[in-house]
Amino acid sequence: MADKAKQDNGIVETIKTIVYALLIAGVFRTLFFQPFWIPSGSMKDTLLIGDFLFVNKMTYGYSYASCPSIRIQRLGINIDAKDICGWFDGDNTRLFGGEPERGDVVVFRHPVSGQDYIKRLIGMPGDKVQIKAGLPYINGVPVKQMPDGVFEELKEPQGPERRPPSCENDPVGLGGVCVKSRAIETLPNGKSYAVLNIGNRSEDNTGIYTVPEGQYFFMGDNRDNSIDSRVGPARRGVGFVPYENLIGRADRIMFSSGGRSMFYFWTWRGDRFFKAIE
Repeated sequence: MADKAKQDNGIVETIKTIVYALLIAGVFRTLFFQPFWIPSGSMKDTLLIGDFLFVNKMTYGYSYASCPSIRIQRLGINIDAKDICGWFDGDNTRLFGGEPERGDVVVFRHPVSGQDYIKRLIGMPGDKVQIKAGLPYINGVPVKQMPDGVFEELKEPQGPERRPPSCENDPVGLGGVCVKSRAIETLPNGKSYAVLNIGNRSEDNTGIYTVPEGQYFFMGDNRDNSIDSRVGPARRGVGFVPYENLIGRADRIMFSSGGRSMFYFWTWRGDRFFKAIE
């Protein structure tokens, strides 16, 4: 009987340890840093498919979107941030709120679907943003762009959806070299980063977007392969993003793998480990 009691106590202690560990991990993820895998090529070449980073939640303070959404399709688990912190939603404010800066790479909650997106902040509240021939204009002034060669990658299936990249030099067969034009873009506040271009696409010429107060305008660095604020939610885009939907700022890549699994060590990209995000 004594042995059975010890065994039962051991099981209880193990369960307690697991519960405590999950609670600590949940608090850590909610308050400080959230892990994020890059699933698509919309932020190339700043972020590549398979980059792993932590999102700094302390930068902008906290809102309902700071609570994690837990989605595990295989187990049928779909717990949304609103299910946990919905009481904190609705006023577009934040606790200990900090203002994002133009040019920040931000993870935010899609205004309609609730999915997490990562894009670059281009337009601030009150700005007028327009795209002409692929070049952003902010309040009537073109953003500076300087040609910077080309970005090359193999034409092969990438990411969870195994889709090959679009190329400026298409048609390119699988295994061929896929090329995109690269430029260094500099925003009015001096923030510089690389952007990629394929050619003339529908979102390369737009009307004028007037960013409402308390909302923001985002674009992907891979301009012709990004679903962002240039298209509204009615057309399966993002549109303007409310302040309370910001989750955090992406500051540094911690790990990167170009394969289908992080366990394929031969696909690890060691030159991207701990790389700062410009």
